[in-house]
Amino acid sequence: MTSLAFENVSVQYDGRTAVHDFTDTIKPGEWLCIIGPNGAGKSSLLRAITGVTSHGGRILVDGSPLTARSSRRRAQLIAYVPQSPVLPSGMTGAEYVLLGRNPFVTHFGHESALDHSMVNDVISRLDLADLAQRDVDTLSGGERQRLVIARAIAQEAPILLLDEPTSALDIGHQQQALELVDKLRREHGLTVVSAMHDLTLAGIYSDRLALMHAGHRVAHGPAEDVLRAETLGEFYGVSVRVHREDDGTIVVVPNRTSLR
Repeated sequence: MTSLAFENVSVQYDGRTAVHDFTDTIKPGEWLCIIGPNGAGKSSLLRAITGVTSHGGRILVDGSPLTARSSRRRAQLIAYVPQSPVLPSGMTGAEYVLLGRNPFVTHFGHESALDHSMVNDVISRLDLADLAQRDVDTLSGGERQRLVIARAIAQEAPILLLDEPTSALDIGHQQQALELVDKLRREHGLTVVSAMHDLTLAGIYSDRLALMHAGHRVAHGPAEDVLRAETLGEFYGVSVRVHREDDGTIVVVPNRTSLR
């Protein structure tokens, strides 16, 4: 079980600050969902964790700076589902999911029977058998996204980063993927950080929300504290209704503001 901490993390692009002094600690097995309008800094923060984007401040895994880890070790610790994944041409769906095992394969080595068994299990649990032998070049955007999620889960890293993981999926596959992630974190103590636009889904699956606006964290806490109509109106510039279902689910519904 692995913790993830941010200490005054900032990200800049061409002199513009995309993330301002973000500080938080995600406990082992916790799911933090980062929400906010486009350009708020959500993706920049996730890319800083992976090392794709340089950053100020410190990102710690189990109390040690992530920058002190080798790229191979980082890949063993962190699995990442990007917002706009690019899949390599000329391989089948199963071969792509198997790439998730690369951080654990020795130099000049080959995937083990256990690696293949694990990939087959993930493919089965995400109902991807019909995509396993298809060329990834023939797949739709939603089908590709399902494979990217499967590859990340097959990586078995203790920290999982999800950047808009369900944006290309229909409602059935959204639920299927998020339920599997939630099941894995409860069973294995997976630490999850996601960025999501669907506020209702964000509230359902995460333990806490962090609302970002113009690079700043402007609100954080459980869904009932963050998903308030006045808060969303202020930072998203929208009119919404927020209500609580009998099971505790917080539902965010946009209001029609135009005249019929």
